[in-house]
Amino acid sequence: MRTGTRWLLILVVVLIAAAVAYIATRPKPVAVDVMIAKREDVQTSVVASGRVLAPARVDIGATITGRVQRVAVREGVRVAEGQLLVQLEQTELAAAVSQARAARERARARVASVANLALPTARESQSQAESNVTLAEREFKRAQDLVKKGFISQSRLDEAERQVQVARSQLASAKSQVTAQSAQGAEAQQARQQLAEAEAALELAQAKLAQTEIRAPAAGVVLERLTEPGDIAQSTRRMMTLALDGPARLIVQVDEKNLPLLQAGRTALAAADAFPTERFDAVIAYISPGVDAARGTVELRLDIPKAPVFLKSDMTVSVEIAGPLMKQIVLAPADIVHQLQSDAPYVVLDRDRLATKAPVRIGVQMQGKVQLVSGVEAGERMVLTRDVEPGVRLRERK
Repeated sequence: MRTGTRWLLILVVVLIAAAVAYIATRPKPVAVDVMIAKREDVQTSVVASGRVLAPARVDIGATITGRVQRVAVREGVRVAEGQLLVQLEQTELAAAVSQARAARERARARVASVANLALPTARESQSQAESNVTLAEREFKRAQDLVKKGFISQSRLDEAERQVQVARSQLASAKSQVTAQSAQGAEAQQARQQLAEAEAALELAQAKLAQTEIRAPAAGVVLERLTEPGDIAQSTRRMMTLALDGPARLIVQVDEKNLPLLQAGRTALAAADAFPTERFDAVIAYISPGVDAARGTVELRLDIPKAPVFLKSDMTVSVEIAGPLMKQIVLAPADIVHQLQSDAPYVVLDRDRLATKAPVRIGVQMQGKVQLVSGVEAGERMVLTRDVEPGVRLRERK
């Protein structure tokens, strides 16, 4: 055999050996499950948990300090608006009301006295003073005539003139009294002012007395009773707690990524965790304008048109909120998206039996699935198996 031919055979043998060694040592394809991406119309919904929100919870306390005389209700009972809850001792404040009422009656009597006695008396005094002035002026004129005729002395005329001045002074004083006692006079105004002050003092005393009766601000149920007869009530101390009647509502925290699916007025189905088979309707009434930065959630409040009888305050509930129909979107299981909560999520695709990293943009998330807005086209093979590194060879698991 010629030398060239021999070397050619050797080279072929080496290449075959190398190929066999490569095939023998090459990593075997990884068996994976795959899913064909497709576009489809999807009826969206959002599932979240929350609790029953009582219409209002009111802490009841006293506005004055006093000893508790009687507690009229116990825990769990239903009370009507205005119903007595707690009675404080009234002896001292009741006496203050009686004292203020007596002061008001004295002030009323003075007003009546000014109008019905003092004013007529002043007017009578004015009329008498006017008569005295007329008489004194007449005597003075007569004295002037007698002095001219020489029948009386000048001293008699001076005395008559002095009597005129005295009568006029008395008339002026009487007129002042009439003015003072009239409706717009100082005496009448002072009497009316004293009456107003007495009435205000009575109202204050009655208001304080009324504060000894602590009543329900609205109809509801007594949740807690924290006081007993003999306790000292203070403005800073809670005596009981009421849950006021009213329409029950649900408060739910929803992932902020679901905001595009939420809208006031959308309907929902809810179920209390304690009664999972008893589902009831709810309607979104309020969407918080802010986002809880710590949890990345948005608060919703839902009205319950017909609340079931078993529903109680603070019950845990699950809510499924109907969203819009999204047309021709690509959905993928959330657990195949790597780094889902980061700024660079991606999926692994099977492209020609090779694991390929495909960055994606995420849309809405619902019930364990996510919308792939971009990065994956319909017909592409998405690798469902986790922990598959990009670049490895793949084979579909049967």
